Amino acid sequence: MMMDEESEILTRVGSGTPMGNLIRQYWIPALKSSELVTDGDPVRFRLLCENLIAFRDTRGRIGVMDHRCPHRCASLFFGRNEEGGIRCVYHGWKFDVDGNCTDMANVPPHQDFKHKVHAKAYKATERNGIVWIYMGDQANIPPLPALEATLQPESSIHIAMTQRDCNWLQALEGDIDTSHFDFLHRGAAKAEDFSPDNPERFGALRRDPEYKVIDTDLGTMYGAHRPADEGNTYWRIAHFLFPFWTMIPNRPFDDYIVARAWVPLDDEHCMYLIVRNVKKKGVDEDPGRYLPNTTDWLGRWRLSANASNDYKIDRQAQRISSYSGITGTNEQDQMTSESMGSILDRSFEHLAPSDRMIIQTRKRLLLSARAMAKDGTTPPGSRDGDAYFDVRSGYYVAPKDADFLETYRARLSVLRHPVARPCAQAAQ
Repeated sequence: MMMDEESEILTRVGSGTPMGNLIRQYWIPALKSSELVTDGDPVRFRLLCENLIAFRDTRGRIGVMDHRCPHRCASLFFGRNEEGGIRCVYHGWKFDVDGNCTDMANVPPHQDFKHKVHAKAYKATERNGIVWIYMGDQANIPPLPALEATLQPESSIHIAMTQRDCNWLQALEGDIDTSHFDFLHRGAAKAEDFSPDNPERFGALRRDPEYKVIDTDLGTMYGAHRPADEGNTYWRIAHFLFPFWTMIPNRPFDDYIVARAWVPLDDEHCMYLIVRNVKKKGVDEDPGRYLPNTTDWLGRWRLSANASNDYKIDRQAQRISSYSGITGTNEQDQMTSESMGSILDRSFEHLAPSDRMIIQTRKRLLLSARAMAKDGTTPPGSRDGDAYFDVRSGYYVAPKDADFLETYRARLSVLRHPVARPCAQAAQ
């Protein structure tokens, strides 16, 4: 059973909290590049309990800053994005993407002190369709993480965001819980529904996998295993990577490139980001799946199937053809994590051996947050962006007696050779 103090550390992300401070040591994927238009409307959004605006200036650079003008605190969301900066409409003060005040329009030149005024701004950059923000020490910017999926050309990947109305950690924990897959998502499937050469049929035959769970340099890793055909084992390999990344095992290991982030917006809302490789763009993008974006702080990327309509559950389908009665794996996951409440009361849980990955991940997060709070210990991976490249997830069948880690490393080595490790330099 988790103590209240431990749950507070894990779930609270505002400035000055242990977990909030830890996450601020990493680059955060916050928006799609397509959301920001040159000299276009500012975007209002929330991140780690802070109300921010983002805009793209005349030169295409991205500015991210506290929405309050440092003059009289009117919101810069209503400002004019013009000629290389955002201008507050209250008194005409203007700020560039770095937060420098470039014009005090209502102050006579001999009284001007714009060189002393700065908006609270954060470093921002973009890579392959994603806008990244760094909210830590702006004088000590680390490299971007070299997650394989985020290094692919935008033309060959699928990027999707979905807001969840619950705490970031309970949403993330659903992603590192593989045994739910063959119930919530595949509960109605039978082994005969899969082709004989599809290893996923073993999940329909045995819905109770056992686990190998280990710590890694970047987080935690599991190998969920169950019997396959004679002499073999069916493995599902997945990862948690600091501070909020997951890699799930939903496709064959050799050709699955994926990264999923569970970005805290505040203590009770998070943004789910998936980046994965696709053979054909647009095949799984349904415009009706989302409500129209609004300009609210929490108005972006909300599913049309949500708590207000019981996630459009079809009880008749649940009885005869669908295990959950809810269409879409994302919607099914959304229902489970949001139905726990905005912040899960972990004292109510009764964890089982199938929750070993969740237990171990909580421990890693707690230890790292406490170590950083105590003596400033650098959290895992925050300064080594290249390390994120050498990680993969997926499923495969291996000989029964093969060592879990040796098999994983051998398969990864084949995929990586002769690919050189990329250089995830800090954005300039």
